[in-house]
Amino acid sequence: MSEVVRGGQVVSRVGTVLRALSGSPTHGLTTAEVAGATGLSRPTAHRLLSALLAEGFVDREASDARWHVGPELYLLGTLAADRYDVTELARESVRTLAEVTGESAFFSARRGDETICLMREDGSFPIRSFVLYEGVRFPLGVASAGLAVLAYLPEDEMMRYTADDRLVERFGTRHSGASIRNRIAVTRNTGYALNPGLILEGSWGMGATVFDAAGRPAYALSLTGVESRFRQERQQELGALLLQHAHLVTQRLRSATRV
Repeated sequence: MSEVVRGGQVVSRVGTVLRALSGSPTHGLTTAEVAGATGLSRPTAHRLLSALLAEGFVDREASDARWHVGPELYLLGTLAADRYDVTELARESVRTLAEVTGESAFFSARRGDETICLMREDGSFPIRSFVLYEGVRFPLGVASAGLAVLAYLPEDEMMRYTADDRLVERFGTRHSGASIRNRIAVTRNTGYALNPGLILEGSWGMGATVFDAAGRPAYALSLTGVESRFRQERQQELGALLLQHAHLVTQRLRSATRV
């Protein structure tokens, strides 16, 4: 029995390491940064990274000793894409949102207690926010996509998640459980989520929930940009567009499942 538990712990740690690396696909992470992001000791992180390197699941730049996701993950991902890739169902809406609004548009998926950005399309407005990009993860309740998803979880599940202040240490007091519940109430009233520069000052975002074939809040469409582009008078316009396209993607998901 103990051997199974140890094996499960190793798998859990490997998953944590790979998720940390996937959150920094361009620049990679040092061993110390992987340790910090995962809560592992530096020697443990290095042992896991070295083992994953030998299997091709991670790669390491000799010039700066930074770790990246490896080629084996790409090969496995292409095999999994036929079954799990839903981005094609959202691509048209993401592109339309970017073109019509001029902002950066995104499609994100819920993965446990996080959302992960799957797709980004930049609009024509020359000033952009880079808080959100493909591969980045945020906890539920953080960023407009995560707030949109959390707002439509079953009430008991949402209340359990926001029962403590788990996000305050990392994201500040405006991410206390009570503060998030207040934003959830507003989200349910308007139908769309608003992030008024809570992650990075001046970088605003709005999001709308996309539901899977079973009616669960599984994805989100969102827009981000500078504060001046998200004034009160424009929020309703952007919110209506997000809700329109969130409904379209939800319908596409349901149709694809029936097929």
